[in-house]
Amino acid sequence: MNNTVLLHIVERLEGFLGKLPDSIRNPVLNELTPLKELFLQQRPPRFVLTGSHPMPLLEFADQIFAEGGRESPARETLTGLYRWQNISLGQHGSIQLLDARGADEAALALVREELQRQPADLFFFLPAEHDAKVATRREAERLEKLLNWNSSSGVGAKLIDLRRNADSAWPLASAPDSPAIQASLLGVFALGKNLLATLASELPNEARVEMVRIGGDRQAQGQIAEMLVKSTSAICTAVGAQPIPLADLPILTTLQLVMVSGIMYISGRERSLRAATEFVGALGANVGLGMVLREGTRAALKFFPGWGNVVCGMVAGAGTFAIGRAATVYFIEGATLRDARRAFVQNKKKRFALPGKKPKALRES
Repeated sequence: MNNTVLLHIVERLEGFLGKLPDSIRNPVLNELTPLKELFLQQRPPRFVLTGSHPMPLLEFADQIFAEGGRESPARETLTGLYRWQNISLGQHGSIQLLDARGADEAALALVREELQRQPADLFFFLPAEHDAKVATRREAERLEKLLNWNSSSGVGAKLIDLRRNADSAWPLASAPDSPAIQASLLGVFALGKNLLATLASELPNEARVEMVRIGGDRQAQGQIAEMLVKSTSAICTAVGAQPIPLADLPILTTLQLVMVSGIMYISGRERSLRAATEFVGALGANVGLGMVLREGTRAALKFFPGWGNVVCGMVAGAGTFAIGRAATVYFIEGATLRDARRAFVQNKKKRFALPGKKPKALRES
């Protein structure tokens, strides 16, 4: 399933939401925004490498992004010095790196053009192991320029100060005359230590999915999956509460399958509506007479004004949440299908408030 399919689904959903009252439509659109950022506007994360350490770029990428035996990075194409480089990490995804080390005034002009065209998400500072303070100060001044240029493009990127050992260089944190550095500095980290979870937490939504696929950190994957499940469940609650018997079933089903395929993708698998359908069917949530009876009952309730619509919305939201939790348990937490079925049954008891009202924590019925 590619982004064209996703875009078509979102466009249909937005067309449906345009028919809803403002009190419901606006909160649902707010829930749709992070989903669009995560999956429709998804792109590789962008990092700038600064400092004076002579480590080759691919070796640096290998130490940061190829932890735990993952495939070594490879440059897709050589686009020229002081330009964004596309670095492939195999089936896990790709990143973009801009190596700004050693840039003179002419080269800095090229870097500035690149940052204006595509702002960085995060900067790395990697000083030479035995660099003198005066040399590091010069690098810090250059770094501050880069940070300011990036901010002028509307992106305030964070900065990570990297060390091969604790005493290898003068800390950027002790540079009192660099306000841009002080405001951006995320911390000092040892090169080669696990940074992927930290990076995933600091990136904008459109770059986070690629990062968690690269990192394979289950906690970070779980956080994004939780956002996906809660937002999709809230949208389904609003759709399910509308007094249009049976007409919303294709929308609800499609949203649930897109949610499951998104969780699969976050976990490192390929997106596939077919595989998502097979998984939902294996849960017993979308096959045979049971589905017809459940949805028929939900549709029948819509003929009772007021409370019937609210109940229908809660049923739709709770069912979506149950499917999403089961998918998270199976694809991200690595549990068995039996455990996923158990999670599905347990979470059908959860209840959602309609969007636009104060979002109550999921509570037991």
